[in-house]
Amino acid sequence: MTDITHPTTDIAPYTRGEAHRLAATEYARMLDVLTQLGTDDWSRPTDCADWDVRALSGHILGGTEFFCSPSEFVHQLRAGAEAAKGRPTIDGMTEVQVRERAALRTDELIDRFAAAGDRAARNRARMPAPLRMIPMTAQVGDRDEKWRLAYLVDVVLTRDTWMHRVDLSRAVGRPMTLTADHDGRIVADVVREWALRHGKPYAVELTGVAGGVFASLGAAFGNTASGHIVIDAVEFCRMLSGRGPAGTGLLAQPVPF
Repeated sequence: MTDITHPTTDIAPYTRGEAHRLAATEYARMLDVLTQLGTDDWSRPTDCADWDVRALSGHILGGTEFFCSPSEFVHQLRAGAEAAKGRPTIDGMTEVQVRERAALRTDELIDRFAAAGDRAARNRARMPAPLRMIPMTAQVGDRDEKWRLAYLVDVVLTRDTWMHRVDLSRAVGRPMTLTADHDGRIVADVVREWALRHGKPYAVELTGVAGGVFASLGAAFGNTASGHIVIDAVEFCRMLSGRGPAGTGLLAQPVPF
């Protein structure tokens, strides 16, 4: 492979409008996955070690309802901070999301997610600037990072839902719906951030519908010193998220999901 179709410098961050569109589409695709789960699927293990399909779905619902009302937003922040006990607040929030939705019947969980998706996407897009500037701490790899809530809202929550759609699809052994315009855009943004984080020359061919060819300026395929990598696009993202076999070289650089 010699053609570089996507220099990293050509990958723009999401606009707020694009972030809204991606979020709404991802919620809709997640709903499709949840509605197709069979009775035996809910107890299957997932790549999230502490969660089976049912617990993971509770987290997905909780993360979506976080943005459905001011009262739920405040509740999860406060309860999450208390549950974290010195850990990053987001860890406590995920525990609260799962715990508080554990008693729902699966049909109730699906119905609540169906009601929450569009509302959450709209509210995320409309979040006022003062709220977008709220600081927060999250763990990426073995490091604590300081974020603004805007980064969580515009980028990480959509990646999180997308990656959990990967988790659910793998857990139940069904193919994941992938398209270049939606999934490919999410993957490209992961590549952009990954490249910024490691800051080294690279050339990567991500295979599959959501993939593409990406490189830093001046990098060339076939030059191992430039970080030449060929890997499936979904597996690339799984590896950067900490799932599956640990990455080596540039693939050891984590990206938040």
